[in-house]
Amino acid sequence: MLDPLALPHPLSFRTGDAVLRRATEADADAIIALLADDPVSAARGDQAKPEDRGLYTSGLRAILASPENDLLVAEVDEAIVATFQLTLIPGMARRGALRLLVEAVRVRSDLRSAGLGSALMRWVTDSAAPALDAALVQLTSDAARVDAHRFYERLGFIGSHRGFKYAVASPSTPGATSR
Repeated sequence: MLDPLALPHPLSFRTGDAVLRRATEADADAIIALLADDPVSAARGDQAKPEDRGLYTSGLRAILASPENDLLVAEVDEAIVATFQLTLIPGMARRGALRLLVEAVRVRSDLRSAGLGSALMRWVTDSAAPALDAALVQLTSDAARVDAHRFYERLGFIGSHRGFKYAVASPSTPGATSR
């Protein structure tokens, strides 16, 4: 859990208001549904199958227990409509700069293009990164997410690197069989 973050935090976007807060285990089903609501995630196996719930909640517990990680949710009228993970990464490059990694950004499909994603990312760059003393905010986005790439570029992110992944097949690593 990233303790310096000032949460909960109100957010305004074009079609309404939201509250950004830290996720809890009670939010697991709503977060799983947001992952499954995304076609790219669904194609990778995030399909909200009941038999997978234990794997998701185990991951959620691990994130919340880690002092370098946090999982946040945005609520509108007490319904969870967005989520993302933050990871603070220490390093030696850039003269020992801290990096804030943003992962698994999901906004409920009926609220995409309503400005909520922009409000979330502005909060990350303008509030979270300074509170955590991060010199750089970085993220990765699946190559198939062309609209997301344009979205991040409009917010000032620069597509400066090309990422690579290698899935390790292991019984303890769910979903690692596909590359």
